[in-house]
Amino acid sequence: MKRKLLSIAAALCFIAGAKAQTSYGLKAGANFAKFQVSGGNTSYTSDAATFFYVTGYADVPVAMNFSVQPGISLQGKGGKAPAGDFTEVSTKDNLMYIEVPVNFVYYVPTGEAGKVFFGAGPYAAIGIHAKSTQGNLSESGSFSDAGLKAFDAGLNFLAGFKLTNGFLINGGYGLGLTNMLKDIDGVTSKNRVFSVGVGYQF
Repeated sequence: MKRKLLSIAAALCFIAGAKAQTSYGLKAGANFAKFQVSGGNTSYTSDAATFFYVTGYADVPVAMNFSVQPGISLQGKGGKAPAGDFTEVSTKDNLMYIEVPVNFVYYVPTGEAGKVFFGAGPYAAIGIHAKSTQGNLSESGSFSDAGLKAFDAGLNFLAGFKLTNGFLINGGYGLGLTNMLKDIDGVTSKNRVFSVGVGYQF
């Protein structure tokens, strides 16, 4: 019985310690987003369109220099194509998602200046707004109206530098694994997003 009580007490102390060490952060920056379209034996990658992202997250230490970072994010994705690729006028698709990432992050101390960090993890997202622009004409609506699936999922990769005062500089890449197109057999379109930004971890 004493051993069980000691084990429970040790577990509670560990949980309390982990909770005390948990910190929270906010990141924002620019997304350079593309579509990768594949069909048959051909593949096409759109030009990059610039959007924004804002992410709030928790940094939960699970081992020395290693943390899990669950979060919630507003992500602008999409892509653009110049006139002549598919239509007579230039096109741009602006897709807004609410995304839930879970990243696994490893920190490399670099002395008094701060830490370099690397990470990766899965994400799931729901599209909340779609806007398509062709030439001077724009149309906004739901993902379904645009012929797209609202659900997206994939992998995130990130790296950056965190200063000792909590300020951080980061870059990342989002690799979409879900086909966005509805009712088009033999053709897939997936999100590809490179991002840069700054943030602060409290």
